Amino acid sequence: MATASASPLGLFERWLSLWVALAIAVGIVAGNVAPGAFAMLAGLEIASVNLIVAVLIWAMIYPMMVGVDFGSIRDIGRKPRGLIITIVVNWLIKPFTMAALAVLFFNYLYSGLIPQGDADQYIAGLILLGAAPCTAMVFVWSQMTRGDPAYTLVQVSVNDLVMIVAFAPIVALLLGVTDIVVPWETLLLSVGLYVVIPLAAGAFTRHRVIAAHGGNVAAVDAFTARLKPWSIIGLLATVVLLFAFQAETIVGQPLLIALIAVPIILQSYGIFALAYAWAFAWKVPHRIAAPCALIGTSNFFELAVAVAIGLFGLSSGAALATVVGVLVEVPVMLSLVAFANRTRSRFAEEAA
Repeated sequence: MATASASPLGLFERWLSLWVALAIAVGIVAGNVAPGAFAMLAGLEIASVNLIVAVLIWAMIYPMMVGVDFGSIRDIGRKPRGLIITIVVNWLIKPFTMAALAVLFFNYLYSGLIPQGDADQYIAGLILLGAAPCTAMVFVWSQMTRGDPAYTLVQVSVNDLVMIVAFAPIVALLLGVTDIVVPWETLLLSVGLYVVIPLAAGAFTRHRVIAAHGGNVAAVDAFTARLKPWSIIGLLATVVLLFAFQAETIVGQPLLIALIAVPIILQSYGIFALAYAWAFAWKVPHRIAAPCALIGTSNFFELAVAVAIGLFGLSSGAALATVVGVLVEVPVMLSLVAFANRTRSRFAEEAA
């Protein structure tokens, strides 16, 4: 999940939709059968950070952070076009289009269907999703489209660096524009916990692993491969918990889930179309164009969920909106992977 190697997809990646679907089903059933137990788990928090979710999210993202090679950023100048598309779409377009769609649907199109207080919560959750472009799962989507693993690594490395400085201000700006109170302390704490500290820990681990193996960079792949089962367990356990926490709402209000999903789906396909068409027009090779478009389409839902929980609480509408993002993401991304693979022959082959 966290490596940029070009190795064939493993059992987890090949059956990703099945594992996530099973985790969702288990979470919904468990949450309805034993709501008291999950309410107790939801209460295990310090400074608005749920301890169980925090540990699981760390298990998910730490191996990916070890795989990030910031030294690869020096290669940006060789093929800048794909990276330019990624940065512009991820940080100058996607957060704002998601916020605009959220306001359009929940303040206007859904007016009268959803109370305004609840609508504000859903808008906040969608803003958090839109401002958190994917990192860990990018390597999976890149492998599935036969993307350039080295270039994907550069994209992720730069994206993570931008996220450190841009995520909190963009979220604060958009929440402020939508008249939602911004608790800056909790927002910055979440960025520190789920981006800055894991990145620093990953960089330190990567340096130590390489040094311990006489400068052999391949040792990092072997190290992250040993961590991969824990990353998978973290992902699936997080999905189970998130859907268990929201199980009664999901079962009791299926129409609400569908209403939240609509702007997320429109955003996903729209952002992919924009980035993919731009890459095609710029004659970017498919091995760079496909991951370039997919990195903006997918979301760093681990961060979005964690921040939503920290800002608004586990049972909030904002947290529910980010959980719906998880529900929507896998089938949408698999459909886009299939489309990208079908259109590979239309792209340029030369370096760009």
